[in-house]
Amino acid sequence: MGKDVIVACDFPSAAETFDFLDKFTDEKPFVKIGMELFYAEGPSIVREIKKRGHKIFLDLKLHDIPNTVKKSMAVLSKLDVDMTNLHAAGTVEMMKYALEGLPRPDGTRPILIAVTQLTSTSEERMQNELLINASINDTIVKYAQNAKTVGLDGVVCSPLEAGMVKENCGADFITVTPGVRFADGDIGDQVRVTTPAKAKEIGSDYIVVGRPITALDDPVGAYRRCVEEFVG
Repeated sequence: MGKDVIVACDFPSAAETFDFLDKFTDEKPFVKIGMELFYAEGPSIVREIKKRGHKIFLDLKLHDIPNTVKKSMAVLSKLDVDMTNLHAAGTVEMMKYALEGLPRPDGTRPILIAVTQLTSTSEERMQNELLINASINDTIVKYAQNAKTVGLDGVVCSPLEAGMVKENCGADFITVTPGVRFADGDIGDQVRVTTPAKAKEIGSDYIVVGRPITALDDPVGAYRRCVEEFVG
């Protein structure tokens, strides 16, 4: 599997999103559409970005009763997205139902990955606020193993856990890793972060990069730097 950089288009409107994407004249970056943009613009933003030739990771992190997730996945899959996700905390049954809803009429389906723990979550918060007494590493491995057992393609995890997931779930199990910052950048509100080069070394398959690209005066240059460091 080839590595790729996914650009998080966490913008509040279609206009700002297209102003950003219009800067890319030579590349068609893999794009992540998250809650903010999807809730602001709806399915039309997915269709328009897809029409422009971009691959899309639709990052809505579904977490609900199994049947609701199954029906929702069927709807999202029809938008022709390339990747989508859910929360592994929704249990094995929910993940099974999600997979059942995912195939399109032609038999294809998006890559389906599970969120283990958000990169803004620390072990202290997990234990004190969520009353999960296992270590954060143990929960991530267990959630990843649950996802693999069900038949999901991989997980979202921080780059710091990608190697651990690979060791426990196999080299072919996809790791999609946010929490990537350049060595000379600001870490923002994420607490488990690393650099593109280190993520490559650890074994991430995809890195998701937002503000270190989108907030800069030269986002195309930052994207290319990221690709150079991660893909080579």
